[in-house]
Amino acid sequence: MEQRIHAGLFTRLLGPAPYAGTGAPTVVLVHGLGLSGRYFVPLARRLAARGFTVLVPDLPGNARSRHAVRRMPDVVRTADALARWHRRLVPGPSLLVANSVGCQVAAALAVRHPQLARRLVLLGPALTPGASARRQAGRLLADALREPPLLIAVAAADYLLTGPVRFAVSLRHALRDAAAAFEGHLARVAVPTLVVRGAGDTIASEAWVRRVARLLADGRASEVPGAAHAAHYSAPEAVAELIETFAAGKNP
Repeated sequence: MEQRIHAGLFTRLLGPAPYAGTGAPTVVLVHGLGLSGRYFVPLARRLAARGFTVLVPDLPGNARSRHAVRRMPDVVRTADALARWHRRLVPGPSLLVANSVGCQVAAALAVRHPQLARRLVLLGPALTPGASARRQAGRLLADALREPPLLIAVAAADYLLTGPVRFAVSLRHALRDAAAAFEGHLARVAVPTLVVRGAGDTIASEAWVRRVARLLADGRASEVPGAAHAAHYSAPEAVAELIETFAAGKNP
């Protein structure tokens, strides 16, 4: 795994280089609120083993990209920054795989920069419009009890690295986007999109995931048994298989 700063963002690269001329499909993994791309590494390794080029950035202001910006950008500005990074590294459109609040970023990017998105996979899309910060926090705590202890340790270290102030600002931006823009972005996504939910996810409910799939022009939903919100971490092999099937144009 190669790790370095690309276009201002700390980036992990697994599999063939984007410019290697292998024709390998490129996957970009977009993390959730206050985190880094570290919790995507188990999935990234499995996708790379299947021949994908996998890029895993820390979004601006988060974790090892915390010095990329002075102030935490909102969801749209984060999507625009990710688009600039994408143009520097990837020669064509990619398959965007996002988790949690990262799904809001991926949806905004797909709408504002449609030439960069070939397909989308939304893992546990959050936040649910209309839910308060307190309610979202309660769901997060409930989900934490269902996640692997090592993931909780990784997330805690990332939250500390990002910092509580930046986390709070990001949460405020994400709640505002969920209330005002997220559903509108989903309705304008033109590319095929797979919405995936861990069967034990307390953050992205089954009803909400079904609504997300209906909002999309070409959306479909799938569920991973035995997983919670971070299905890509607790069940990376199952999620990689879903992504490989979907990337090939088949229904998972």
